[in-house]
Amino acid sequence: MINILVMFLVSAGFFFFLATTVGILRFPDFYSRMHAAGKGDTLSSFLTLLGLALYNLHNFTSGSLLVSIKIMAISVFIFLASPTATHDIIRAGYASGVEPWVKKKNDKEEKNKDEA
Repeated sequence: MINILVMFLVSAGFFFFLATTVGILRFPDFYSRMHAAGKGDTLSSFLTLLGLALYNLHNFTSGSLLVSIKIMAISVFIFLASPTATHDIIRAGYASGVEPWVKKKNDKEEKNKDEA
């Protein structure tokens, strides 16, 4: 039972890493890319490390418990530090004048608006 839970958590973590990568590559501007990186990286790291901590407890000993506690402490640090770092990077981008992406109207939308 614990192996199924571990496989699900690690697989979900890798899926969110993949989704984060796609978001970074496909989103149009700095702000939306940073949003994808901050949210996805935090969630995927948390899920993957939780799965690894549970896997480490498969053969329960005091040593494996200590290692699992350390893994969870790392995930809590990432859970707190990653959004803070993302926020500061976005703030620095805003302060340096990085413009947000704005959807431009194309000719078809303007033509449809004129006909209506």
